[in-house]
Amino acid sequence: MGSNAAEAHPIIFQHILRGVHQGAKLVVVDPRTTLTAKRAQEHYALNIGSDIALFNSLAHVLIRDNLQNQSFIERATTGFEGFKAAVMQWPPERAAAITGIDADRIEHLAHVYAAAKRSMICWTLGITEHHNAVDNVFALINLALLMGNVGRPGAGLNPLRGQNNVQGGGDMGALPNRLPGFQDLTDPAVRNRFEQAWGVPLSPKPGWNQTQMFAAMADGRLKGLYVIGENPIESEANRHHMEQIWSRLDALVVQDLFLTPTAERADVVLPAAASFAESEGTYTNSERRVQRVQPALTPPGLARDDVWIVQALARAMGHPWVDKSAEQVFAEVQELAPNFRGITYTRLAAAQGLQWPVPNDTHPGTPVLHTRLWEDTVDPRVAFMPVDYSPPVEPPTPAYPLTLTTGRRLAFYNTGVQSNVYPHPHHQGEQVEVAVVDAGRMGLTEGMRVRVTSRRGSIIGPVHISPSLPPGVVFLSFHFPDQVRTNVLTLDATDPRSGTAEFKAAAVRVEKWPSQEA
Repeated sequence: MGSNAAEAHPIIFQHILRGVHQGAKLVVVDPRTTLTAKRAQEHYALNIGSDIALFNSLAHVLIRDNLQNQSFIERATTGFEGFKAAVMQWPPERAAAITGIDADRIEHLAHVYAAAKRSMICWTLGITEHHNAVDNVFALINLALLMGNVGRPGAGLNPLRGQNNVQGGGDMGALPNRLPGFQDLTDPAVRNRFEQAWGVPLSPKPGWNQTQMFAAMADGRLKGLYVIGENPIESEANRHHMEQIWSRLDALVVQDLFLTPTAERADVVLPAAASFAESEGTYTNSERRVQRVQPALTPPGLARDDVWIVQALARAMGHPWVDKSAEQVFAEVQELAPNFRGITYTRLAAAQGLQWPVPNDTHPGTPVLHTRLWEDTVDPRVAFMPVDYSPPVEPPTPAYPLTLTTGRRLAFYNTGVQSNVYPHPHHQGEQVEVAVVDAGRMGLTEGMRVRVTSRRGSIIGPVHISPSLPPGVVFLSFHFPDQVRTNVLTLDATDPRSGTAEFKAAAVRVEKWPSQEA
């Protein structure tokens, strides 16, 4: 669902293909005919932003045709009747009018999903970079619960992480409302355990997420920012607005491996030895597997390990922190976070990593989560979460008749800070991908320079006429901001719960450049 894994997660995709070669069926739901979709047995090219309409309709068919796993629903879930009432409002004919997928194909997809003894749902930013991202995910969870596709090998819900060690960042508490091990900051018992270990009181009030920080910068509530390993000037939606709010900071500190465009604006730059080859510590991959990494190279010049920098900064601010190695820091996490209690550096050195939770020193790790849902007594049960469809914030209009969607390309990475350092002989930079039908209507030819305009600004770039796009859709990546600043165009409407911007749907127009009027 909304994942071009062949390009964005090529290693994971090789495992998916191995499953296909062994008889698994691969179904892809994506507006574009991506490399992933081309390898699938079935591809459903839905209209951008219509995901919930499709997912609710699939649930409608499963219940209508009595295909759901009723015994699992009764034993392990709550709220089924309310969910059933909600999705009964979504017959395939209604969803077809919104998604662009024929009603009979929606029914077929529901039956394909029901026929599998176990089925896995994978998704990425195509689901989560919307104004209703959390509802999109809830809708997928509802489908899995409906068929009992959780808590078993070969089944489950799998958000494929967008960057290396994103899972590890969450593990270590890099979330505004969580402490290490995803422990709830608002829980007094949790806070007390950390307060006793750290010797300081902790506020029960969650901090700001990134989107909330930017809003606070815009209205003057946030005057100083410390950025570690991030390039938000280039990566965040609505770049012109971002540039304006960054100018309102009194102090900006950036800690990074590269002098990014964000670092170029900083008052202080702390050169970090953040590359994997210079680092000591652990990574957690998408399957919760914690693995140890050891440095192969010595950091150059004044570059320092991230832990060293943070500890030195704390001492400069008057806190008597002593130098701790990455192993000592992890031992502290192990002591305070039950999920990691049985993970030690010694065990990591002797194993191919361990999948948390690992509650004690002899526990082998947990390859499959939520197996408790198949026990005779389930407490607590999992709730169905009915969600309703809402269209993209910016639908096409006569002035902006096309929809821009964004994504990644194989061999490149985010804003190009790391991947564009080296020459790529097989790719010359960013191209404005336009559907064949739209190119013919506008008189565009391959390589012609075009101007793409949204309500927030314009960019200019060479056109690529792409058979992978449906009519009405334009595609760009973020990898080459020195050539095409895609985020000048993107929309910063966000999901109020996740804080994620609607990168996947912005109304635009495309014109020849220089324009015919000029």
